[in-house]
Amino acid sequence: MKIIDIIEKKKKGKALTQEEIKFFIDGIMNNTIEDYQVSALLMAIYFKGMNIDETTWLTKYMVESGEILDLSDISHDIIDKHSTGGVGDKITLIFLPLMAAAGLYTAKLSGRGLGHTGGTIDKLESIPNFRTDLSIEEFKDKVKIHKTAIAAQTLSLAPADGKLYALRDVTSTVDIIPLIASSVVSKKIASGANHIILDVKYGSGAFLKTAKEAQKLSEVMVEVGKRLNRNICAVISSMDQPLGRAIGNSVEIEEVIEFLKGNIEPDLKEVTYTLAHSAFEKAGKFKSKKESYKFLDDLIKSGKALEKFREIIKSQYGDDRVIDDYTKLPQSSIKYEVKSEKDGFVENIDALKVAKACKNLGAGREKKSDEIDYSAGIYLTQKYKEPVKKGETIAVIYTNKKETIKEAENLILSAYKISKKEPDDISLIYKIIH
Repeated sequence: MKIIDIIEKKKKGKALTQEEIKFFIDGIMNNTIEDYQVSALLMAIYFKGMNIDETTWLTKYMVESGEILDLSDISHDIIDKHSTGGVGDKITLIFLPLMAAAGLYTAKLSGRGLGHTGGTIDKLESIPNFRTDLSIEEFKDKVKIHKTAIAAQTLSLAPADGKLYALRDVTSTVDIIPLIASSVVSKKIASGANHIILDVKYGSGAFLKTAKEAQKLSEVMVEVGKRLNRNICAVISSMDQPLGRAIGNSVEIEEVIEFLKGNIEPDLKEVTYTLAHSAFEKAGKFKSKKESYKFLDDLIKSGKALEKFREIIKSQYGDDRVIDDYTKLPQSSIKYEVKSEKDGFVENIDALKVAKACKNLGAGREKKSDEIDYSAGIYLTQKYKEPVKKGETIAVIYTNKKETIKEAENLILSAYKISKKEPDDISLIYKIIH
């Protein structure tokens, strides 16, 4: 078997066999296929696509290219929740303590922020001394003891995906459904969970711009997951506007704590509770939304969810004093208020523009090696449907870089669409794919 024949076959739009895909992944791992040949096949896939069989085999062999976490000695109901990335998306940090307080096990390997989307690991590392660099054994022990743990993605899981992604990133072959689906699902399967809940975002602040694109990707990921014997579903949700009010790292930790204290933003609740109900369904805990939502409300009202978050912080060596004293989190030297230029109601807040402003303030990175400012961020004092008056504060900027304020202010002002008429209620949930 020769890689050039496989490239030629895909170039002509023909489906690859299981054996050819295994040969391709094996060649990547043992370095018998050159990077330029891998790049050529990726480009052929980009233009000619892959059917569901090919995508499943690609995912399977990416999983088998490295270590596969075995969590079966902990429970046969291990949940993993994955988001395709968004702006102000702190839902994982609310979801995990809720699940653990509900008695369900969650094992979460997560990533750092890149580009305009925030990374869950960065947000956690804004908590002083919080450790995400756990070994596999440490990770498993913490899941066993505390019912949950969250760590940085390890290179030993689905390493073929890491090698492929590095080439996809520099050959403009990132945004194609079979390669996205195999990348996401291979990492989730290798992480050891048997119940996988996917939060697939679309809109201005997501990498998928339309609901139709998000649905197509969701359908492929769910089908591949099922074929590889995982209990999987995808919740498709809008990311046209930022989630919650805080965008950044330490400012988002504050909002997570506020949510768990019962000061709940409706948009965060809608998405979090939908994902939590899906997890309960998978684990056979509750069948009706009404039961699930009441149970979640009770976990927050009783303080159990907040105490579980404290437990997570302490178990991973973080300073749990942040829960009662936000000054223990990184604080910026500059706080600047952005004022509305007109009267009316907030009709829209462009998530991408807010994310760009936040990144410029120091909260994001262009490449993985970049340093970030954990204290930098934006807090939206006025959100969708809320009334505003000219001269009233609509957002607060936090930064240590004075020179970035004006550009950030302009981006925020252009992100806000203010109309005379109060807009209608909207739902963020588009569809759930089982």
